[in-house]
Amino acid sequence: MTTLDIDLDTLSVNTIRGLCMDAVEKAASGHPGTPMGIAPVAYTLWQRYLRFDPADPIWPNRDRFVLSEGHASTLLWSLLHLTGVRAVDPDYEVLGRPAVTLDDLKSFRQLGSRCPGHPEYRWTSGVETTTGPLGQGVATSVGMAMAGRWLAARYNRDDFPLFDFDVYALAGDGCMMEGIASEAASLAGHQQLANLCWIYDSNRVTIEGHTGIAFTEDVAARFLAYGWNVTTVADANDLDAVDRAFHTFRAESERPTLILVHSHIGYGSPVEDSPKAHGSPLGPEGVRTAKRFLGLPEDREFWVPDEVRTRFEQGIGARGAELRGAWEKRFEAYRAAWPGLADEIQRMQRRELPNGWDSKVPDFPADPKGLATRESSGRVLNALAERVPWIVGGSADLAPSTKTRLTFEGAGDSEPDEPYGRNLHLGVREHASAALANGMALTKLRSYWSGFLIFSDYAKAAIRLSALMEIPVVHIFTHDSIGVGEDGPTHQPVEQIAGLRAMPGLLVFRPCDANEVTETWRLVAGLRHEPAALVLSRQALPTLDRSRLAAASGVALGAYVLADAPSGEPEVILLATGSEVHLALSAREELAAEGIQARVVSMPCWELFDRQPREYRDQVLPPHVTARVGIEQASTFGWDRYVGDGGALIGMHTFGASAPLKQLLTKFGFTPERVAEAAREVLARPQEAMTR
Repeated sequence: MTTLDIDLDTLSVNTIRGLCMDAVEKAASGHPGTPMGIAPVAYTLWQRYLRFDPADPIWPNRDRFVLSEGHASTLLWSLLHLTGVRAVDPDYEVLGRPAVTLDDLKSFRQLGSRCPGHPEYRWTSGVETTTGPLGQGVATSVGMAMAGRWLAARYNRDDFPLFDFDVYALAGDGCMMEGIASEAASLAGHQQLANLCWIYDSNRVTIEGHTGIAFTEDVAARFLAYGWNVTTVADANDLDAVDRAFHTFRAESERPTLILVHSHIGYGSPVEDSPKAHGSPLGPEGVRTAKRFLGLPEDREFWVPDEVRTRFEQGIGARGAELRGAWEKRFEAYRAAWPGLADEIQRMQRRELPNGWDSKVPDFPADPKGLATRESSGRVLNALAERVPWIVGGSADLAPSTKTRLTFEGAGDSEPDEPYGRNLHLGVREHASAALANGMALTKLRSYWSGFLIFSDYAKAAIRLSALMEIPVVHIFTHDSIGVGEDGPTHQPVEQIAGLRAMPGLLVFRPCDANEVTETWRLVAGLRHEPAALVLSRQALPTLDRSRLAAASGVALGAYVLADAPSGEPEVILLATGSEVHLALSAREELAAEGIQARVVSMPCWELFDRQPREYRDQVLPPHVTARVGIEQASTFGWDRYVGDGGALIGMHTFGASAPLKQLLTKFGFTPERVAEAAREVLARPQEAMTR
């Protein structure tokens, strides 16, 4: 077969296959087989169905395409190149240069290339979400679809269908095995997300071998049980059958759709349908053999016929430009009719806040009894959400405990028959909850989700991706310590805070009272490119008297001097977060009665403190004051950077225990007396060293 014998659709598909093979071969690294097998389906979707304008890849009503099987990234890079997608800068401005050049493809998986090993959001325009860990992409797509339905419910008006986009996710056998995909699919079925289409690339191969060694379930039956519409394509190369499957999705109005496609991994190569096609280059002879089979020039690398570029220009290029142009005209008319709503949409798209966004945020009066920080957080969240209409979120079945339910008039619940509600019921699905929040944030809603801190472990992969993508998801965690009490060590977090703090790009806040909570939310609300984790208490904490102590606005600096030594020259510094700040304040009073000059430093956010100039950090923690005590009901991992060799740490070195809170505090040393004792010990160390 030669190129003269190939119709233009087939030539376009095979051009994609050729680019994928060549990119992997040149890099000597990658996964050639999957993109070769599923290329006809991706081509059909992009060329005939996807509502996407390559000249403006961020227009709000575009369809979303998520490559959940991220190891097949060359498929996406080839599509972005062939369709001529334009690059977008961090300020959401479309640039003149292509998102993916042929040179980018030639430098696949190399340092600085716009074609990394797996799709990376904010690095290459046209990538809707970072994928790689299997299952994350499809789960994130559910959040995108929920956001799309919510946007339509809030903003669409008669004659102004501003939001009606669809979300497509291409998944593989590995995605279907991951638990997060099951969590997300279950919720999508319940929510009746008819704007969601998962394409299941069933090539029946994973790294260890054919899927039959570990995966023999009836996936179609599973999705039917979830409440999905399921249709099957027997051969990925049958473009007419693929076309009918997408028609089936478009015609479905009450259920999400799974298109189960049987494909041949490494199609046309000597290792077709073999695990050898999964994760290794085909080799020079394998590439030549495959190109010969596909009718491509064997001696040409990265070959793109002019007629293929023209084909895409006349297909997705022309269709996308027409759709976007019509939408922009519609939006201008909408702006004239509904200026307030149009302003909301524009602010949302640029991650800006409305005027007066914090006008209802409360300040809390001093109160020795106080509030749990989960309680004060719920009040502040409600005040913010009432003024910022696109704050939407929910809980992994714990809203009554995490206090994250929006209760103001009109907040409502988001359900299939009332999709405009602001409260999401996510069920006992922590991993999917975090991924859904990512998807909603990627669609420019200000999303949050909540659970107990101990269960952050279940969601860690999705939290990590929010940090990697630099999207402002708010992860809210309550029950922050052994303060959980009688629930025992299975529910008492120890190492979780340290794990979250170890994550690059994630701001972790553990406020000590209601007003630190308020200041935390003020800061978090304005984030545009950073996620945050709020770590909140179950038990009530006193609301501090700020007329005697430093203002809670110090939260913005990460750490601040809450109460200084009476003389202004501390002999010892007590550093703490959350509920333990109150222990430090009580210990300071005890030490003052003995004439010991103690400073208390509240450290609600280590990451922000570390960003401050050295001068400020030295003001808070003078280098010459080496007598320091760090206090936190969590693992002490990481505290040594602030306490130093001359300091002491009061923290958790074991798991907790099941007992009433007061007994636990005594058992593990979280008492003012123990803090004061530790202060005396560190002050005595230099003298002891001199007498040895």
